[in-house]
Amino acid sequence: MKTLRDAAIGETVKVVKLHGEGAVKRRIMDMGVTKGVEVFVRKVAPLGDPVEVTVRDYELSLRKQDAEMIEVE
Repeated sequence: MKTLRDAAIGETVKVVKLHGEGAVKRRIMDMGVTKGVEVFVRKVAPLGDPVEVTVRDYELSLRKQDAEMIEVE
């Protein structure tokens, strides 16, 4: 299983599934990260947290823990 955290800088990936439950999953979905959407990994901070991505034509920063909940292909 590959997660958004494992994606390389400059890579475009497609969301397969969102793991997690409750408010955390809902918050990620509210930010536009839903099943089937393409996500472009723009940059990763030096220590790996946060991850900056482009999703639905806007830039979004995700914590490491949130990026690990997003399964991609």
